[in-house]
Amino acid sequence: MEEKTFTVSEINSYIGKKLKLDSNLKNICIKGEISNFKTYPSGHSYFTLKDDKSQIPGVMFKGMKDRFQKFIPENGMKVIVKGKIEVYPRDGKYQLYATRIYEDGLGDLHIAFEQLKKKLAKEGLFDDAHKKEIPKYPNRIGVVTARTGAAVKDIITTIKRRYPICEVLVFSTLVQGDQAAPQIVRQIKNAQNYDLDTLIVGRGGGSIEDLWPFNEEIVARMIYDCEIPVISAVGHEIDHTIADYVADKRAATPTAAGEIAVPELSKVMENVNQLNKRANNTIKDKMTVNRTRFNNICDKNVMKNPESIYEFKSMSLDNLIDKLSFSSKNIINENRNKLIRLESSSIFKNPESMHKSKRNRLDNTINKLNFTAKSLLNENKNKLFKIENSHILKNPKEIIKSKEDKYMKNYNKLEVLNPFKTLKRGYTIAKSSDKVISSSKDVKTGDKVDIEFDDGTINTKVI
Repeated sequence: MEEKTFTVSEINSYIGKKLKLDSNLKNICIKGEISNFKTYPSGHSYFTLKDDKSQIPGVMFKGMKDRFQKFIPENGMKVIVKGKIEVYPRDGKYQLYATRIYEDGLGDLHIAFEQLKKKLAKEGLFDDAHKKEIPKYPNRIGVVTARTGAAVKDIITTIKRRYPICEVLVFSTLVQGDQAAPQIVRQIKNAQNYDLDTLIVGRGGGSIEDLWPFNEEIVARMIYDCEIPVISAVGHEIDHTIADYVADKRAATPTAAGEIAVPELSKVMENVNQLNKRANNTIKDKMTVNRTRFNNICDKNVMKNPESIYEFKSMSLDNLIDKLSFSSKNIINENRNKLIRLESSSIFKNPESMHKSKRNRLDNTINKLNFTAKSLLNENKNKLFKIENSHILKNPKEIIKSKEDKYMKNYNKLEVLNPFKTLKRGYTIAKSSDKVISSSKDVKTGDKVDIEFDDGTINTKVI
């Protein structure tokens, strides 16, 4: 059997696709020690992550490093690397493609973060299908944050600058520390009693420990269950919390949250003015078109001389009246003639004669039926009398004897013609191939012939 062969590139590509399909390797955190860390002129950094038993090569591209990396890793540093594992096709080796590198001192929080994130994602709390639309033109907005922090000032300033007609209600809460998460949950629940269009939940920047209340499961579930559309505004652009994933909309900063929550009033007014102009232009165009149609209608002969419609209709009515009068007269005359014919008919003048004629015909029919019935009855009585007095009915055995005599006559005739009787008188029957030989021409030399006697058959051969 011939076996299929593959190129090295095909195998590496195949293994690479398998790794990409593994959801566990798409977003993974690995703990270890940095070694062989080196940054090339391209800005990409290459390193090895190892522990006391194994190692894995890794790379962090310049774009990821510039956006997210807060420190420069050093050889021997204990770290947690977040990223994905894929195959590098050229060398046929799998490696870790890093998106973030954290110091190991923060590793436990990050692991907890990833575990909760995976759990809630599996339950569907992050699905877009559950996201509510942020109202475009809100009347009242709530803000759940610290009353004295910079975040609330940025949010209020942004909203008042862009959309001053909107009312802002602040629901003050702790935003860091062990008691922050329960207070945040309580204030989100409280905010739902104030007829709000949008709710902003967040705080300013800080370390992962400072932002941790917004990674608590109780806060995530309260945001998910909130009936008001929620904008998450936690930390700076590079910070991501569980609240960001579960909220209906994520803002990179508190200021950005204010920009997302309300439109810019000047632009709204500009749009309204444009719509007003478009509406006026549309109305003017409609009026022009309708005025033209109205003038065209007014120019028609019917509008200038409306009596013409009446005149034509009047003429049509006269014609219809004439036709109706003519038709009614014809119908009346026709029915009058029919009535005259009926009145002058003999039946109409002497209806008794018609009754007498019908009565005579009925009597004749009855007499004929009576005569016919009597004739049939007499005829059948005569037939029955003949049958009752017949010789055969009185002596039925004579019928059997007559039939037996006829049978014996026919039997004796057949016996005379019976070929077996002929054999008893000394005659024989010659057969060849079970066919009777009636002429010497029917056989030839060498044919086998069966001679049948009265008491048996002999086989012979023609010589």
